[in-house]
Amino acid sequence: MFLHSVNLWNLAFYVFMVLLATLGLWDVFFGFEENKCSMSYMFEYPEYQKIELPKKLTKRYPAYELYLYGEGSYAEEHKILPLTGIPVLFLPGNAGSYKQVRSIGSIALRKAEDIDFKYHFDFFSVNFNEELVALYGGSLQKQTKFVHECIKAILKLYKGQEFAPTSVAIIGHSMGGLVARALLTLKNFKQDLINLLVTQATPHVAPVMPLDRFITEFYMTVNNYWILNARHINLTTLSVAGGFRDYQVRSGLTFLPKLSHHTSALSVVSSAVPKTWVSTDHLSIVWCKQLQLTTIRAFFDLIDADTKQITQKPKKKLSVLTHHFIRHPAKQFEENPSILSDLTGTSMWVPVKVSRWSYVAYNESDKIYFTFPLANHRKTFTHIYCQSTMLDTNSWIFGCINSTSMCRQGVDLSWKAELLPTIKSLTLRLQDYPSLSHVVVYVPSVHGSKFVVDCEFFKKETRSIQLPVTHLFSFGLSSRKVILNMSGLYYNIELLNFGQIYQAFKVNVVSKCSGGKEEITSIYKLHIPWSYEDSLTIAQVPSSTEISLKLHVAQPENDSHVALLKMYTSSDCQYEVTIKTSFPQILGQVVRFHGGALPAYVVSSILLAYGGQLYSLFSTGYCLEYSAILDKEAKPYKVDPFVIMVKFLLGYKWFKELWDAVLLPELDAIVLTSQSMCFPLVSLILFLFGTCTAYWSGLLSSTSVQLLSSLWLALKRPAELPKDIKVMSPDLPVLTVVFLIVSWTTCGALAILLSYLYYVCKVVHLQASLTTFRNSQPVNPKHSRRSEKKSNHHKDPSVQGLRLSANDAEDSLRMHGTVINLLTWVVLLSMPSLIYWLKNLRYYFQLNPDPCKPLAFLLIPAITILGNTHTVSVKSSKLLKTASQFPLPLAVGVIAFGSSHLYRVPCFVVIPLLFHALCNFM
Repeated sequence: MFLHSVNLWNLAFYVFMVLLATLGLWDVFFGFEENKCSMSYMFEYPEYQKIELPKKLTKRYPAYELYLYGEGSYAEEHKILPLTGIPVLFLPGNAGSYKQVRSIGSIALRKAEDIDFKYHFDFFSVNFNEELVALYGGSLQKQTKFVHECIKAILKLYKGQEFAPTSVAIIGHSMGGLVARALLTLKNFKQDLINLLVTQATPHVAPVMPLDRFITEFYMTVNNYWILNARHINLTTLSVAGGFRDYQVRSGLTFLPKLSHHTSALSVVSSAVPKTWVSTDHLSIVWCKQLQLTTIRAFFDLIDADTKQITQKPKKKLSVLTHHFIRHPAKQFEENPSILSDLTGTSMWVPVKVSRWSYVAYNESDKIYFTFPLANHRKTFTHIYCQSTMLDTNSWIFGCINSTSMCRQGVDLSWKAELLPTIKSLTLRLQDYPSLSHVVVYVPSVHGSKFVVDCEFFKKETRSIQLPVTHLFSFGLSSRKVILNMSGLYYNIELLNFGQIYQAFKVNVVSKCSGGKEEITSIYKLHIPWSYEDSLTIAQVPSSTEISLKLHVAQPENDSHVALLKMYTSSDCQYEVTIKTSFPQILGQVVRFHGGALPAYVVSSILLAYGGQLYSLFSTGYCLEYSAILDKEAKPYKVDPFVIMVKFLLGYKWFKELWDAVLLPELDAIVLTSQSMCFPLVSLILFLFGTCTAYWSGLLSSTSVQLLSSLWLALKRPAELPKDIKVMSPDLPVLTVVFLIVSWTTCGALAILLSYLYYVCKVVHLQASLTTFRNSQPVNPKHSRRSEKKSNHHKDPSVQGLRLSANDAEDSLRMHGTVINLLTWVVLLSMPSLIYWLKNLRYYFQLNPDPCKPLAFLLIPAITILGNTHTVSVKSSKLLKTASQFPLPLAVGVIAFGSSHLYRVPCFVVIPLLFHALCNFM
């Protein structure tokens, strides 16, 4: 029924599109570094003590609970309340468990033991019953209100204590972070109840898959509140993203909106976090030891010694988070670090007058100060660069004023340094320090350890090299190359014209070294100035190292910074850097940023084919094959130009006012533009992917019907083709009412699924009847099927009557196949609310709120009528021409309003199905 009409060229095209899509999917799901996170283990058996909540609260929220985490003796001691520590509340995300708190809770407990419990944190966790809140947003508001009650209950546990807290810190994973931000939107919520918010892999900007309007409305409420009230929100917030390993929540969605008057929010990717430097997936971000250690270090540095609670000073909070998550100077955090340091003792002072210097310290018994006079170097060089492989937290580099050979006090320049995985480094522009006469490098006395200190003076022009990236459409066939043969320690390669999320490159760094056989390490750091999404690559040289370059956040329009590839190199090596476009990674970026919109493009293509079949039924009297009509009707130029034109017109004030006057929603293309995700060719690529998916889904549905009909015949031989066609069979109204009652009393998605299964059964029965009829008829080789169909459809309708012929049955099956294909996508988009309802059935028999209930009341009558519909009863309808014209504008509407709001897609499907059903009566 399907394959025999497939054009080989079309089939080759669809196979080619599958290959392209596979390349993109492969890059998203497998094209990243291996998991370098260390697992965090518990030293003692973890225990979760359930906190008793008021009966009214447990009755109102029967599925939710609050727990206190503990291990060993700590857990035993704290079974008797009240508590004495610092409260931290962990909020799990979509389908998350309250037990995920154990990783950070255990690390915090070990840290408290190290300081003899001078301070300690009490970690609480909320059990949300592992609800799928990323797919069903109806419970987000309920979760938010419950968390508010939990905060009040937690603070009551500390009543009567000397240092009783008045607020809690919150760590939110995934959607738990959004629930934490939503607390501020509650009418009776006091902002002072939260002193710090840390979110992990939380999609703050927009939902990953907006499958119901409740998610979208919740996001709008939260984000609008934070934007409009930014001046009054003093809550220090840190958002940590997982990087490219997290394919569930892309990192661009985790970046909090940057507002000029809202400076208490930081957003960073885990690969850029000092002492972490790894990408995490959506689950490992909760247990990644490197990241959890960094978080706990920050938490302990946030403690106020006077109150023994987290500090209330916003400036200190931001300083601590910046120190640990943005730029670590290889020093212990100090709120007010001393600028001047005493350089005293019987240490040796050794002057260094060369422009490049290296010193290997091993078993040194005396402290040594190496002094670099700046007077002569200022005339020749612009910068000084120093690095040390000694990764302790002591001060190691200073600046002296008006000194000749030694100085008693120096400006501590160590706070300007940057910690990297194998070195700590400092780059100073000499012009910024005109009063300094010397730079002093301090080498402590060391016993049994070895480290290397290197310094060099250089001109910026010699170390900053511009490398224009290759064109997006070069497909990796061309490349650009630079050679670094100056034997320097540090280079900046400026990646010109690199700022769009659709750009993706492979950089190959080949190092060739001369001299000793000692193992040398180089560090290559991709630095993105407009967002904290840096990534590091460590290479043992000589070697050939491949680095992937792609962005999480596009460069803002008013930002003139240039992306940099910072290279911390060896003076004994030469480096060759080659860059070329990576086509598979470009496809990966398209899938990563726009893959969620694919269902809208699939449905748009099916709607175009559906309209073509209805029109062919009207104009010729028979229904064309799905594959043939899909090739003919599913064309990008029927959809994209209208969307582009409307987006252009919305730039004019008069059109925007007219648009708003008729209460039309915002165009999805404008939403994408606001997120720097609008690219002209993306819609074309997605449309081609959508048409390809529509083709293969049509093949799958057709094959499934064939297989099910064979199974039907094996179990029960059906009757002949129906002689009398009755649209309104006696059981149809009863069945429709039953489905509607199911929708009203339980879950709309369940009723839609049941009606869909009923429709599939009717089609399978028809297919089985047609198969039986064909098997019982003698084969006549003189007449082809096509000529038989033409003669049949040119008969006098009065002679034909209402008897269903084999050709009419075939036409009906073609039409039913397309409708099944459409309905399959509707069912898939409604499945999350059904899964949520089934998961919570023991608590709630009726889903409330139900996003699918309005849809079900329109869709169910259409489905039940269409299940009894045959083309012979539709093609003479006066409404058929009108019905055939509706799918085209609706296909446009799906792309215009449903690509970023998937819950709208089924609404566009219902309308043509209703008109198709009405064709039976008019």
